[in-house]
Amino acid sequence: MSLIRALLLLLPALLAGCGDLPRPFAGNPGATARRLAQPPPARLAVPPPTAALLPDEAGRAFAAALASALQDQEVPAVADLPREGDWRLVTSAELRGDEVVPVFTVQNPAGEDQGAAQGTAVASAAWAEGAPPTLQGVAKTAAPNIASLLTSIEAARRESDPNSLVNRPVRVFFKGVHGAPGDGDASLARQIRSQLPGLGPVVQDSASGADFVLEGKVATEPTAGNMMQVEIQWRLEDATGQERGRVVQLNEVPGGSLDRYWGDVAVVVVQEAAAGIRDVIVKQTGARQAPAQPKGAAAGGGAAGGNLAAAGGPAAAGQRGPAPRAP
Repeated sequence: MSLIRALLLLLPALLAGCGDLPRPFAGNPGATARRLAQPPPARLAVPPPTAALLPDEAGRAFAAALASALQDQEVPAVADLPREGDWRLVTSAELRGDEVVPVFTVQNPAGEDQGAAQGTAVASAAWAEGAPPTLQGVAKTAAPNIASLLTSIEAARRESDPNSLVNRPVRVFFKGVHGAPGDGDASLARQIRSQLPGLGPVVQDSASGADFVLEGKVATEPTAGNMMQVEIQWRLEDATGQERGRVVQLNEVPGGSLDRYWGDVAVVVVQEAAAGIRDVIVKQTGARQAPAQPKGAAAGGGAAGGNLAAAGGPAAAGQRGPAPRAP
């Protein structure tokens, strides 16, 4: 999972102004966190700068402007002094001739510098004045570069950690398929266990040590003309139970055609669904690469019909899936 995406998961709580912010990696970190040498931060503290050539009041205003601009970049930054476990953004400024150049340094919870980004140069007189429009403009311009820096820091950390998800196979606890008529539950589950490992993940029947949990659910409904609508949802959660993505396949088949055996239908459905599931995992973990898709699998994250009519029935118009959905 990228640093930006990890931070994004906590954005709603931060924006709500909660006093005690959730820290998903504190206490009982879960299977994924135990494998990270250093888990992504729960929040990015932006304290008022003390070496930015700004008056105290202007410094506090600048910290608030930076936090707001970073939130717009999907980084849950907070204008506050750092707490235990927080990463922090330390702002300083350098006088260069008649201009001031702000410098933004990212520090880990131990206070160690991890990288820095420069802001736009500002006339020294305008900087010293500390007018809100000036400070807000500098913060807005700097925020994308700071967000990119955070992503780079996390990418470098994962590359250097042999146990991170970017450097080892992802472990998926498969809870099976439920709700399908006939032998669909067993047939679809058998195909997932057979096909998904070919795309990279390790599929296991136990939650122990799993990074993700996968479950398939099938719903059917009669439609006009003696047809049946079949919707299959493949839901992917992390080890803490938070949904990370979903692949949806929807189609129509002749009524009763799946009441006994799914056969080749299950093969085709899972060929396409497995590619979508793999894409969700790759987006969540930043995996270096994934093996080639099996013949007939959907490419990338685009729509693929999941054609349930592959064994003989006509496909429905406007079919959808797999459609990986970001959390």
